[in-house]
Amino acid sequence: MKAIIIEEYGGKEKLKEAEVPMPTPKEHQVVVKVKATSINPIDWKLREGYLKQMLPWDFPIILGWDVAGEVYEIGSKVTGWKTGDRVFARPETTRFGTYAEYTAVDDHLLAPIPENVSFEEAAAVPLAGLTAFQALFDYGKLAAGEKILIHAGAGGVGTYAVQLAKNKGAFVISTASGKNKELLMDLGVDQFIDYRKEEFSELLNSVDMVFDTIGGEVLKDSFKVVKPHTGRIVSIVAEAEEEWIEKADVTFNNIWLTPNGEQLKELADLMEQGNLRSVIGSTFPLSEKGIYKAHELSETHHAVGKIVIKSEG
Repeated sequence: MKAIIIEEYGGKEKLKEAEVPMPTPKEHQVVVKVKATSINPIDWKLREGYLKQMLPWDFPIILGWDVAGEVYEIGSKVTGWKTGDRVFARPETTRFGTYAEYTAVDDHLLAPIPENVSFEEAAAVPLAGLTAFQALFDYGKLAAGEKILIHAGAGGVGTYAVQLAKNKGAFVISTASGKNKELLMDLGVDQFIDYRKEEFSELLNSVDMVFDTIGGEVLKDSFKVVKPHTGRIVSIVAEAEEEWIEKADVTFNNIWLTPNGEQLKELADLMEQGNLRSVIGSTFPLSEKGIYKAHELSETHHAVGKIVIKSEG
């Protein structure tokens, strides 16, 4: 089968199209014919070699950890799924990713794609949507009526976080550039802050939760606006200094996503009900050139919504 692989760490030029063996499903796996996948920052961070100590894999590596497609083959002990089912998943993090025509997925990580959702819309969800879900609810314990600040709300994770927080009944504040204000207000933001013109740390106080997707000074300044004692900050990009946490007297977590089929099914239900949608900023083909251009865009940190890769098959 065709796949886009890397045979060594480095820049975008290391991405190459190759013929690789078809995956064979284990007892509790299915092989999915990939209709679409999507780009996440972990893809190019891993390509560059930033994660090689955490994930010491052999080459070649197939990147990509989102999939939407059709069940093609079923393992011997799989129940509840049949060939032809429309499914999506955030597979386990292995060196056999989803930039390929077929990929193997553990059956418990699969969720059905609702009839009113396209493969492209579904492929955008798993990693980013589950990251937002776990940050807000598993770690942030966000409740109705609370105030949440979501940094970079127009990004891939941010667009899901805004909608999930709004669905929960929270008061949603988000930072982004002015050109994305209309999008974010449409997604449910109650208070928009143009980070190019305004300092959120001068405008806000007593926020119940901050969801950080940026790190650096943004994370540091977030400790100035959180409610003491009961406030929470969750970051997906950086650790916080102990002195920041102690001075602000808040709870802090730097999290790493856990694939979860049950939570993905909850996101699918919200999509079916029209309460959650994928914001797709760009779409590229599943080819060496397409993945190159998608990585190039993702690396700017200014992509709106998700970058989706569509299979040509």
